[in-house]
Amino acid sequence: MGKYASGKRALAISDRSGMVFPYPEMVREWNGSLVHTSEYEPKQPQLEPKPIGSDAQALYNPRPQPESKTSLILLDNNPFTSIIYSGTTYVNIYSEDHQRSAGSIVRFRGNPQVTSAGPGGTNPDDIKNLQSFSNIPTFDNVSDLNNANGFTIALGQIDSAGNITGATTTDSLTNPINYFYITSTSNATSGNIQGGGANCSAGPVTLEVING
Repeated sequence: MGKYASGKRALAISDRSGMVFPYPEMVREWNGSLVHTSEYEPKQPQLEPKPIGSDAQALYNPRPQPESKTSLILLDNNPFTSIIYSGTTYVNIYSEDHQRSAGSIVRFRGNPQVTSAGPGGTNPDDIKNLQSFSNIPTFDNVSDLNNANGFTIALGQIDSAGNITGATTTDSLTNPINYFYITSTSNATSGNIQGGGANCSAGPVTLEVING
């Protein structure tokens, strides 16, 4: 088989531009085109993409956050205000940024108190302190706040004319909803009277032990 000439003095026409270049400076591209080195373009990697597996989604040994449990929210002193509107007694409750939903059930409790105590010590079988809640004292003839079944709440606060304010907000961070109200079965005497005393709380009907 004959040999090919080196072509060191030959010229070649580029398949891309049609221009004449020295033959030794020509190179062949991936698609077979003979082009000058100044015109050479490597094959676009996206023409032959490498397969990439999907991202892993699940953790092998996860520790998800446990479902949150509704807890007691301590209220300010005398958080209850009686309201008489159209012959019905309502009670406004102040609970700063309570983040409750209209229609939810809330039970009120009075000051917590220890009724009996365990023997103490390091015994793992030690009996935990037994606590109960005192009744919320009657004020303005409102005496049903200790209802063990709780109350269905509405958001905002109602006045003696039936106007409701503070039930919505456009910015819960800077202007949170701080009030909700209930319908009482009692008949208030005067209305617009605050009461409840100290260390009252609002929470679920049934308390659950957290990490107990």
